[in-house]
Amino acid sequence: MSLLLDTSVGCLVGAAVGDALGGATETALPEQIRARFGGWVEGIVPPYHADWATARPLAPYHKGDGHLTDDTLMTHALVRAYAAKRDHLDAYDVVELLVPDLIERVVYIPDLERDGVTFHRLAAAERWLVTRLHHAHADPREAGVGNIVNCGAAMYMAPVGIVNAGDPAGAYAEAVEIAGAHQHSYGREAAAVFAASVAAAATPGAGVEDVVAAALDLARDGTRAAIDAVVKEARGHSDWKQAIPALRAAVAPYDTVGEEYRSPGLGARRPSRLHAIEELPVALGMLVVAGGDFRAAVLGSVNYGRDADSTATMAAAIAGALGGADAVPTEWSEVVATASKTDLVEPARVLAAVAGEVFERDQARFARRADRFAALAQEPTR
Repeated sequence: MSLLLDTSVGCLVGAAVGDALGGATETALPEQIRARFGGWVEGIVPPYHADWATARPLAPYHKGDGHLTDDTLMTHALVRAYAAKRDHLDAYDVVELLVPDLIERVVYIPDLERDGVTFHRLAAAERWLVTRLHHAHADPREAGVGNIVNCGAAMYMAPVGIVNAGDPAGAYAEAVEIAGAHQHSYGREAAAVFAASVAAAATPGAGVEDVVAAALDLARDGTRAAIDAVVKEARGHSDWKQAIPALRAAVAPYDTVGEEYRSPGLGARRPSRLHAIEELPVALGMLVVAGGDFRAAVLGSVNYGRDADSTATMAAAIAGALGGADAVPTEWSEVVATASKTDLVEPARVLAAVAGEVFERDQARFARRADRFAALAQEPTR
């Protein structure tokens, strides 16, 4: 297995595992999680509500028991878009490749326990893609404007980091372009910074501090401020259990949702240059607390609660890219793959192959530019 393939498998399989573990604790607060499960969650657990099929507000999703959620469904759909184009993606590719996949391709939807099109599993902020691009024919470069500002675009941007492995700035630029069709404001910014973080993690020899440095170098406005605040707090902790309240306090001034996670106020999820989504800063914070250890970063994110599946997806994608396939516990990945009836490795294999082809295209493009630029340095002949 090449290092690129190993990194891709660690990243995408890891992201799926984080998603599945976090699904069981999504929307709950840490104290509620401990009360429900009799202590800290240490692995795959049943749904938060035993009567998940009818319990509000989570019905009808069977989250828990190793079931993947929309985070992974969207990630795999983006991989298929890359596989179709076999080159860098832009906002128009979201219209031509991603949206048709969401509304036409039949896939197995684990937390609905049936086959269907991915669109049937999407939340309002993700259905916006179809509404604005397929039905309203909005300019894809600005279609995200007006959407709920949340982590909806960030949660599936890990493939952009693998395609741009070793080039965080390139990943940032490509994710900004893609995410503009879906999100705006700090939701779009988080998508770009997450992709950059994965690209930094996918650099041979990289460590946690390299990822943090790339994120802080590229992030802007409230997103940068939130990451900086959370990471500074995280450096004072080595136990994710003790770090949870401290990281929440650090990110709170930048988060618009507020402490009542299930009842956000009128200012929630509104565009702002001063604010940030909560999930990415906390994911990076947990990565720092864990020292890059996959298991600790994921469990910290899962037990943090709130949007736990997306936080754990991001932490796991970065930790998996840093550590490779062996970093992801097989006792988790095998259960998730079986319970979700999903091949977790194949999308990573496809993405690694595409990333190799894209790099060859990039080399050829740069060689052409280098020749042309060299010619510009010569005396004019015309």
